[in-house]
Amino acid sequence: MESGDRYGVAGYGSGGDGAVPPPPSHAPSVGPPPPGAPLRAAAAALLNLTGLGLGYALLGRWGRAAVCWAATAVLLWVALPADPDGVPAGVLVGYLLVLVLAAVDGGRIARRSAVGGAWRPGLAVGLGVVLLAVPAGGAVVYGSARDEAREQMLLERLEAGDERVATASGQPFEAAKSEYGKALDVYRALGEDHPGSRAAKLVPDRLKAYYDAVSTPYAKKRHCEAVAPLTYLRTLPDSVDKKVLGELAAWPDTPLAESLYACGVSRLGGAGSGSGGGGGTELGELLRTFPESASARRVAPAIDERIKDQVTALKGAEPCTATEVLRGLGATASRLPDDSVKKLSADADEGVVDGVYACGVDQFEDGKFGAARTTLTDFARTYKSDGRVRQARNIATAAEIADDRPAAGKRLPPSKRPGGARMELVISNDAPNTVEVLYTGPVTGTVTLRACAGCERYSASEGPRRACKAGGRNYPKARLQLPAGEYHFLYKHGTGATARVDSYSSGTRVQPGYTYTSCTYVIERSPFDLDLPLLPDPIQPVVSPWGAGSSR
Repeated sequence: MESGDRYGVAGYGSGGDGAVPPPPSHAPSVGPPPPGAPLRAAAAALLNLTGLGLGYALLGRWGRAAVCWAATAVLLWVALPADPDGVPAGVLVGYLLVLVLAAVDGGRIARRSAVGGAWRPGLAVGLGVVLLAVPAGGAVVYGSARDEAREQMLLERLEAGDERVATASGQPFEAAKSEYGKALDVYRALGEDHPGSRAAKLVPDRLKAYYDAVSTPYAKKRHCEAVAPLTYLRTLPDSVDKKVLGELAAWPDTPLAESLYACGVSRLGGAGSGSGGGGGTELGELLRTFPESASARRVAPAIDERIKDQVTALKGAEPCTATEVLRGLGATASRLPDDSVKKLSADADEGVVDGVYACGVDQFEDGKFGAARTTLTDFARTYKSDGRVRQARNIATAAEIADDRPAAGKRLPPSKRPGGARMELVISNDAPNTVEVLYTGPVTGTVTLRACAGCERYSASEGPRRACKAGGRNYPKARLQLPAGEYHFLYKHGTGATARVDSYSSGTRVQPGYTYTSCTYVIERSPFDLDLPLLPDPIQPVVSPWGAGSSR
């Protein structure tokens, strides 16, 4: 029992005036409560519920009042400034428990105690009701501050996403894709998880800026570079709510179709056409993904026009280049998923036939004899039914001779055989190996002489005296009927010759009214024992290719 709760004792004084002592300041703790106790209890409880400890203050319980003040101070210290997450639940529950206990305790004390002073319980109750607006209003104000703090936090997140977009926009898409993805995560979370926030209301504008940043290559007409980012944007509706994206969800379709078309057409006929390159990858994607688009309808006319341009270019200065482009166009067209495009490959293939021939001729005229021989030999082997096969073989033969004897490549072999008289050339083989003779001039061709049985290699001095002159020996021969004109020959030693026997070339002029003979043999030169063909000297040949002379 506290000191203020003990009983007062009424004494009867002997002071002579018979005065009655004043009533005690507190009601006794035992016995019935003092008058007005319920109203006092309610007043104390309400005043303590304000968190200000006023109930205890009115009761003179300053220690208890200090506890209430301390609890309120702790709450304010934790709660301020307002945090987006609010006051921790444990702190809030603890504080409310303190207020409830203080109200109950204050009401109990006020009910059992007479309160000194001139305060009125009814007025105290009214004051308590009014002051309850303080914590209630504080809660409202704090809630508003917390909401504002949350809005600021969301706006900061939005700004962080904007910064990621700004950083990524200055880099190639593949390098910036990760940053773009993180920015998108921010916008998506704001739009889907906080739809009523100020930040969420700004997301549509930010997404428009996001799409503009990602599609920058398209805006700058860099269509091949734009394909990857536009494809990425087209997949966003799979991961972002379409309500958040709005009209942006379908926006990439047209730019992507345009970029696939422009990129594919720019690569038509280029390298790698047969393996999906040369525009085939982009145009194939366009025809599969947007088959009804305006861009898809332009594919066939674009390829057709390009084929016609290259067919025309076959008559220009670079037929080999045009042929390769045609080859690529045909390969691309044949692989595209559209019948109207596929059939264009036949036009390209037809152009390739003409192009291969034109390329070989052009290589010959440019002095690229080895390349011309390869090109035209392949032409004759591949297009056997073409009417130019014989001429292709002739040019290939002349190119092979010219590769060793450039004078043979001064002009193309005639495409038609000349008329008039023919002179006979008899070529005999006095070599122990087969010999292929290539010739070009007014006519072009090849003959093969089989190996001479029993024939030997000669020394350098013996060759001119003994070659093709052994009595009774049947030398392998070839007889050529040649129009008059200048001729170039290439002798190629074949089966039976060692690797050290080289081919050699020569030239002569065939004149009307004469017959000609030629003998080929192999000389052996000491001391190195090298097998060497006869190399005619233009002034004093060791053995003239026409050594048997001529007669009218």
